[in-house]
Amino acid sequence: MSGRDFRRAERGQRRHHPEFRIAAPDWSAEARTRLRALLDAATGAAAQPSADETELHEKDLAEAATNLWRARKRLERTTNGSKETRHAGRLLHASHDALGRAGLVIQDHDGAVYHPGHVLEVLAFQQDPAFEHDVVIETKRPSLYLSGRQIQIGQVIVGCPVTSEDDNHA
Repeated sequence: MSGRDFRRAERGQRRHHPEFRIAAPDWSAEARTRLRALLDAATGAAAQPSADETELHEKDLAEAATNLWRARKRLERTTNGSKETRHAGRLLHASHDALGRAGLVIQDHDGAVYHPGHVLEVLAFQQDPAFEHDVVIETKRPSLYLSGRQIQIGQVIVGCPVTSEDDNHA
C-alpha cells in the first residue's frame, strides 16, 4: 500500500468514533511481501477466462455460425436473382470465409453417406426405396469445429432403404 493509500484509509477510519476504528495490521515486511504476491496471483487468475466463460463464448459462436449457415441455405433456395439477393449472398459468403480463416469449420452433411459411428444426432430415419444405403437427406443443424475441436454436434435426417418385416426378424 502506498503512502497516499495509507493516508486515505487512515482518514476514512478517523470519520468513525474511536470505538469503531480498526487498527492497522502490524505485519512484518515478509508478511506484506507474501500478501502482495498472493494478491497479484489472485488478480492474474481473475483476468484469465474461466472454463464457463470460454464455453459461453463457444455457445454464442455456435449459435451465430448456425444462423449464418441457415441464412446461406435459405438464400441458395431462392429463385429471386435480384441485386439485393446477390449482394446478401456475397456478404454471407465473405462472413463464412472469415469464420473459416479464424478456425471455425461449418460442416453441412447433406448427401453424405451415414454410418452409425458418425458423431451426429439423427432426428429421424426415413425409409425410401430409392436409397441403397443410409444417406443424410437433410441437415437441420450443422456440425461446428473450432480449431479442430467439435463445439456443436450436427442434427440430421437420414434416408434409408426400405426393409421388410422379415429382414428385421432374421
